[in-house]
Amino acid sequence: MTLEMAPKTAAGADQMVDPEIATFVRAINESYAKVENIAAMTLPERRVLAEEIRKPWRTGGPEMHETVDIEVSGVRLRIYRPTAETGLPAMLYIHGGGWTLFSIETHDRLMREYAARAGVIVVGIDYSLAPEAKFPTALEEVYAAVLWMRESGGAHGIDTDRIAIGGDSAGANLSVATCLLMREKESRPLSGMLLNYGAYGCEHGPSYVRFDGPEYTLGAEEMDWFWDSYLRGDEDRRNPLAAPIGADLSGLPPVFMAVAEYDILADGNHDMAEKFGQYGVATRVEIYPRATHSFLEAMSVSAVANRAIADGAAWLAANLAQG
Repeated sequence: MTLEMAPKTAAGADQMVDPEIATFVRAINESYAKVENIAAMTLPERRVLAEEIRKPWRTGGPEMHETVDIEVSGVRLRIYRPTAETGLPAMLYIHGGGWTLFSIETHDRLMREYAARAGVIVVGIDYSLAPEAKFPTALEEVYAAVLWMRESGGAHGIDTDRIAIGGDSAGANLSVATCLLMREKESRPLSGMLLNYGAYGCEHGPSYVRFDGPEYTLGAEEMDWFWDSYLRGDEDRRNPLAAPIGADLSGLPPVFMAVAEYDILADGNHDMAEKFGQYGVATRVEIYPRATHSFLEAMSVSAVANRAIADGAAWLAANLAQG
């Protein structure tokens, strides 16, 4: 077993968010505050608004040799090729947004950053969103995308023997669940999981109280709504494919976990890391001080976000180099 974990940082009286990340959080909150009568908006309207508000934060960044959108079984995939080289390892990246919001577009720059920094092909997926599509629809779509990468990815320059999976928040949840589903279906394991501030279970830990507020990006009530929107009922809360904190994690691929210190999900991430270790999964955990949920989106202004992306990309490149 390999468990590399930085020590937990206890939150004290001073819980000031990193100032560069705070710039991002404040800008997002101010953009929402300017919109009249958000409460009356439909969910599709809120999705459009979320895309528009985050648009300035996904511009810039590295250019790709090729970016191609394709459709697989009715689901849009976007393939980011950093170079013309073929036979590159790849990562399927799953965007966050509480299973209800966001898309390939909101995470476009983050995926380009991983592709360029790790030297891998990144495939993004626009999975079906809740509550219109409840669990396990998104999971099944992600699983199908992995199978497509293995069966047909070679035509797009992918080394089909070196494929990882990753995501943030709800996307990290779906990454672990996909690996569990692959084990259940006796599919060959993937080469690694890159997990950014994931949502692994429905229970509230102390961090839900410490970091519940607009200055920390994600609130407890909002997270509860996300779970309620995604799951069909209480039985799903006990299903390890929906809440992988309750799963037998044996035999899963190596893991890199980026944990935001000031996040309501921080305790759940620490618990998940410990559980990976208990099941013998090679696990590297990095805790980013004074960072909030979704802090990677602040990459254009935040040194902490850039360090986290660089850490994940370096781990990904090294892990996939080993096959």
